[in-house]
Amino acid sequence: MKKVIAVVVLLFAMNLLANSGKELANQLGLSASSKASVQWSRVFKKARKMKKFGIDKLSDSDKIVLKKYLINHAADSDSPEVAGM
Repeated sequence: MKKVIAVVVLLFAMNLLANSGKELANQLGLSASSKASVQWSRVFKKARKMKKFGIDKLSDSDKIVLKKYLINHAADSDSPEVAGM
């Protein structure tokens, strides 16, 4: 039982420390709705494009979170990012 509680607490703490995709995008000055999902996918395939947006400086886990956020909220997605939200 103690192990289960310890694991739950650890996962909760890690979740609090992790940056959300929206926070990462804001830190880099990126707007998910400025590109279509295919365009965001291309950005993450080329080192030159990632460097242009400052994505290359992020950890691998932050890159995954940011990519997921940008694609899920791209201009052509079902839930595009809306200004002021």
